[in-house]
Amino acid sequence: MASPDFLSSLLDQVLMWLSVYGLRLVVALLILFIGNKLAKKLGNFLGRVLEKRSIDPTLIPFIRGIVHYLLLAVVLIAALGQLGINVMSFLAILGAAGLAIGLALKDSLSNFAAGVMLIICRFFKVGDYVTVAGTSGTVETINIFNTELVTPDNQKIYVPNSSIMGNEIVNVTANDTRRLDLVVGISYRDDIEKAKSVIQSVLDAESRLLKDPEPVIAVSELGESSVNLVIRPWVKTSEYWPVRFDLIEKIKTSLDQKGITIPFPQMDVHMVSSS
Repeated sequence: MASPDFLSSLLDQVLMWLSVYGLRLVVALLILFIGNKLAKKLGNFLGRVLEKRSIDPTLIPFIRGIVHYLLLAVVLIAALGQLGINVMSFLAILGAAGLAIGLALKDSLSNFAAGVMLIICRFFKVGDYVTVAGTSGTVETINIFNTELVTPDNQKIYVPNSSIMGNEIVNVTANDTRRLDLVVGISYRDDIEKAKSVIQSVLDAESRLLKDPEPVIAVSELGESSVNLVIRPWVKTSEYWPVRFDLIEKIKTSLDQKGITIPFPQMDVHMVSSS
């Protein structure tokens, strides 16, 4: 059992420590708490300012995130200084630790560097429909470490930025216009010119198709079961899928009405008698 003198000495040491460092500790905690709040508010304020200045939406969350973390670093250094810690020595230790942490978190740092490159090179922006790292979707946000995509069926996918930079990037909506590539097969017994005329009438009736460049209808292949016609009109990118769906249906209906067959794969089997 501890003696009364020991307990009294321990209590005196605790009171002395609290008298010397207690106030500093309280002030340091206040700096951390208030500084964190201010960092968030300043980051959000910067985001609103950038929005009012019509800055590209792709850049806003990225810049806001970087500013927020830089401010947090300043707050942390200020709190450590309040505790009486030599900040310069701490920064030297932090630098050495940072090297070790950097090696351990090289993938995260790679994602950060790739995020910076994505912002600088501007391969795509928020709202673009892209295919990156084998994943397709609409760009919702470009973050420091990953890019958020929303698929057509409303799934959210987080793609690491390093995976995007290390693979092919396809920006589907980068240009205002796109070409439709449709292939329709007709029977070998059908008249090719008649089929092309029927398809041309369908294209002429579709007001959403662009007049320039002109649509192309041509024989692309003599297949195993059909003569394949390629149909290549141009449309506005925003109307690509609605026009594609409508054309496929209208071409099929019009060919049926004119008695032109769209064949299905067939196989002729010849029986040879062994007698």
